[in-house]
Amino acid sequence: MTSEERGRLIESYENAPAALEQAINGLPDAEWDFKPAPDRWSIREIVFHLTDADVNGYVRCRAAIAEPGKTIMAYDQDRWTQSLNHEGRSVKDALELFRLIRRTTARLLRSLPEESWSRTIHHPESGVMTLGKWLEIYERHPRSHIDQMRKLHDQYRLSRGA
Repeated sequence: MTSEERGRLIESYENAPAALEQAINGLPDAEWDFKPAPDRWSIREIVFHLTDADVNGYVRCRAAIAEPGKTIMAYDQDRWTQSLNHEGRSVKDALELFRLIRRTTARLLRSLPEESWSRTIHHPESGVMTLGKWLEIYERHPRSHIDQMRKLHDQYRLSRGA
């Protein structure tokens, strides 16, 4: 990955909270917790999942920089979502944390020397991952969930006959 490509990824990574906020702006209260099926996530749960993933990503990124080769913790995203009882919780708070994590991490990434980008961590399920690969994964993660939220919005409208 060139430094220009990396710069674009970092910028996109940092701008994800604004894209997320735009995607959820103006949703009616009833839509936040709508699930098309019991085993599917609501829009509120997706927002909290993105924040939970970034809390884990925050530690993973820093481990790659400070402790290259370290084995990081895996986590069960479904168990986190089921166990942390997000229903009714403040999406505003989750967005604020998501934004802060992304902003501080982007600043850190921009400050790194070139040799940092080949440092690795070991994920118990995914294997060895460079810091550059970490950035690629976390840069695209919100986009896939924003698409998921748009589909949920359409399903909600259909369920209401709109």
